[in-house]
Amino acid sequence: MIFSIGHGNRTWADFLSILQSKDCRYLVDVRSFPKSKFNPAFSRETLEEACALASIKYVFMGDLVGGRPNNKALYDESGRADYQRIKGFAPYQRGIARIAKAASLPENSFLMCSELEPSQCHRSKLIGQSLSGLGIEVVHINKHGTELSQEEVVSQIDGGQGDLFGDADAMTRSRGRYL
Repeated sequence: MIFSIGHGNRTWADFLSILQSKDCRYLVDVRSFPKSKFNPAFSRETLEEACALASIKYVFMGDLVGGRPNNKALYDESGRADYQRIKGFAPYQRGIARIAKAASLPENSFLMCSELEPSQCHRSKLIGQSLSGLGIEVVHINKHGTELSQEEVVSQIDGGQGDLFGDADAMTRSRGRYL
């Protein structure tokens, strides 16, 4: 099992409280760009120090599994990250293998990005889908601190309709245009 959380506008104290309530040992930063001008406590250097003080190991993996990869071939014609292309990209696959290994450890790990709502983040649409496909349980923590399964988050995204009536792009593309 692995947890997923977004920092959003949470304070470090509130964020840490959630991590500690789940006995977090590893915080895996999956942001492509590990900086936050709106919430500087979550910029990489500050976060590394704060995690160390809390006996949590900070691991940056945004270069492997970030939602905004540094490869133009992984975007569609409108500039949105194409999650299907990313899933086939060797660095992403290496990152997923590392996360899968972390999920098998007895210590709890958290995937962290900036988006508070998992339904709006690549933590669920990209990473969560990949891990679920490997049989790994993903537990997302939303902006209210509520735990949601990967299946519950996917149902929020597609309205419970799967690809039949839902917006397939909502699960296979980023919301924003980055190119």
